Amino acid sequence: MTEVEGSSGGMDGAACHASLSLALDIQRFRRENEERDQILEQRHQTLKSLRQHKDELKKKMQEVHAGCDNFLKTDQLVEEAEKERRDGLQLDAELEKLKLVHAEVMEKKQEQERQIQQHAVIKALMEQACRMSRFKNRQELADHIHNLLHIRDDFQEREKKAYEQVEQLRESLLTLEDNDRLQRLQKNLLLSRLQTQLDETRAEAKHWESKWNDFQETATKKTITLGQIKMATLSLYEMTGDRLEGDGAVDKNDTVKQLDTVMMFMQDHEDILKQYQTAQQKHDGQEKDKPKSQKEEAKRAHE
Repeated sequence: MTEVEGSSGGMDGAACHASLSLALDIQRFRRENEERDQILEQRHQTLKSLRQHKDELKKKMQEVHAGCDNFLKTDQLVEEAEKERRDGLQLDAELEKLKLVHAEVMEKKQEQERQIQQHAVIKALMEQACRMSRFKNRQELADHIHNLLHIRDDFQEREKKAYEQVEQLRESLLTLEDNDRLQRLQKNLLLSRLQTQLDETRAEAKHWESKWNDFQETATKKTITLGQIKMATLSLYEMTGDRLEGDGAVDKNDTVKQLDTVMMFMQDHEDILKQYQTAQQKHDGQEKDKPKSQKEEAKRAHE
């Protein structure tokens, strides 16, 4: 029952709204008809005055023509006659325009009257629907429809604001998308430059790594050579018969002192060798001189 009443109330409200709109349209048509009637009346008066003026001009022209038959024509009379003729032609043109306007106005008036007659039956049905609705009088119905129209205008205003906000958000979104594309492009360019720098840095690091490997290899070779030198020096030092332990002994890691000791040992042996060679040379010289002395003694004895 409630749904039926609600649907009936909705139908009654819609019917009342249509009835009020129709009544407003009819009143507007009537006002327009009254205004057109006033305009037509004014134009009829204007047309009437124009016709009277035209008749007066014709009379004046006839008088002028009659006077011209009796008197000599002057330049002033010719100009006045020409002016009167032009005015008459202009009035005829305006009269034709007014006739056309009058015909259009009458046609519109007839069309509006036909529309009013067509809507008369609908108006009666709408008024009957209003009487069957919950509204007591037309004023209450008009107030209700006025509230509905106010709500509709408010809704349209909100819809307009929402649409404007959507447009603003769309423009903001487009701006953000453009900024995002620009930032991505800038970051891609920066990434490309950084990638180039990284490749160059890696190439340089690889170069210096190769240099470092060469340096380490050279250092390793030198370390091995130094170790070999130390071992050889230690072996030579041990061959000198000097001590590695006890008081006055040279540390086995002190290669410099070991070399000094080896050099001193070699110098001593060289001195000893020189002394030996000198003594040997002297001995050899004595052996050579000894046979000569024996020969001389034998010769002396023979003599």
